[in-house]
Amino acid sequence: MNRRELLKNAAIGMSAISLPGLSASEPLQISHFPAKVKRVIFLFLHGGPSHVDTFDFKPVLQKNHGRSYRYRGVRFDNRNQSTLAKLFASPFPFKKHGQSGQWVSSLFPKQAEIVDDLCFLRGMHTEGVAHGPATLFLHTGSTNLLRPSIGSWISYGLGTENKNLPAFVSLFPSLVKGGQRNYGNAFLPSSHQGISLGHAGLPVEQASIPFLNDGLRRENIQETHFKNLIRLNNLQVENAFQKDKITGAQRSFELARAMQKEKSVLDISNETQSIKDLYGIDKSETRRYGTMCLLARKLSEKGVRYVQVNYSDNHANPGFDQHTDLKAGHTKHARAVDQPIAALIRDLKQRGLLDETLVVCTGEFGRTPYSTDNGRDHNPFGFTSWLAGGGLKKGFSYGYTDDVGRRAVEGKVHTRDLHATMLHLLGLDHEMLTFRFGGRDFRLTETEGKVIRSILN
Repeated sequence: MNRRELLKNAAIGMSAISLPGLSASEPLQISHFPAKVKRVIFLFLHGGPSHVDTFDFKPVLQKNHGRSYRYRGVRFDNRNQSTLAKLFASPFPFKKHGQSGQWVSSLFPKQAEIVDDLCFLRGMHTEGVAHGPATLFLHTGSTNLLRPSIGSWISYGLGTENKNLPAFVSLFPSLVKGGQRNYGNAFLPSSHQGISLGHAGLPVEQASIPFLNDGLRRENIQETHFKNLIRLNNLQVENAFQKDKITGAQRSFELARAMQKEKSVLDISNETQSIKDLYGIDKSETRRYGTMCLLARKLSEKGVRYVQVNYSDNHANPGFDQHTDLKAGHTKHARAVDQPIAALIRDLKQRGLLDETLVVCTGEFGRTPYSTDNGRDHNPFGFTSWLAGGGLKKGFSYGYTDDVGRRAVEGKVHTRDLHATMLHLLGLDHEMLTFRFGGRDFRLTETEGKVIRSILN
């Protein structure tokens, strides 16, 4: 029995009278227990930033540069084959930063200044050795099957804080492998699909939410057309075979109409110059990602539950994917994201929003400690992610990899554990947040996942 049928049949049908008002103020969802945060900003650095060149200092790796290292392959052409490679010391010097003494390399000088607000997961590991499967797994919990993205699960579980804005927005998702599946709703109702903002090749200043206006009709005619559309949907929905799809589509129409009142959320021209300087809006190397991070703050502040901020460069080798010349490649991309990421944390903090916001920063996997022509290969067995915001220990590091950074060996955190923890901080039990489809109940973490309680306050 769905919610509409329940309201129609319960209390001799009186509950159904209030349904139009309830639909206008979706959601009907509530959290499973008191939440630590209200929203999530997910900073995805595509390509696999190297943990041993950013946050995971390995003195043994530095000392043994050039020495032979034996490992077992994970790709189809060398799976389980014993292979020799040469260890590759990081070309970037590391220092301890903050009162917590967290290691950060010279790649991220701005993030080094905010380490006392961060919680590092240094024992991450994941599924998938290629960018496409690993990216899909990070966003949906599946490497190849069509599954709802985490933003859609959060929308389904909690809805939006602002009825004039969607619960889930993805900024420039076409930059990364997987495309629409990374922000798709799959078998969840269509109203939980992420709203795509911007696309590859489009200047960030021109990013807009598509299809909000019909340019061929005046506003009063649009309003009449909209009301007629809703009336026709209401006539069909009581007898239609696929009620959920019709009501989901109707909520999408209603949301699009409401979003016309919130267009200013994408306008950064009214931001102060000090905020623009903080994010690096006026500098060529940080303008694009700085604008995206500022938009993420504005959208979150207005009530969007989940904002996915995608960084890549739309090349065959995405973003931080340096199989050759790692020093030049990582330097370029770190310069583009470091200041905007640090600015986002500072801005949320000074506005009193950080304590009620969860910020997650991660790649799809890490990189190997050995060399591939002065670069590094993909490494799903060990890497570093960090979180910041409410309910978390600050200036804290959990888990670690082996002496050279190849595998997580202590405090291991699987991507499903990260998903479970994100939902937990939002007040959602990952084992209870389910949706019945095709004869069985599905959930984001499937039959796995555990909350990382060691990092919680």
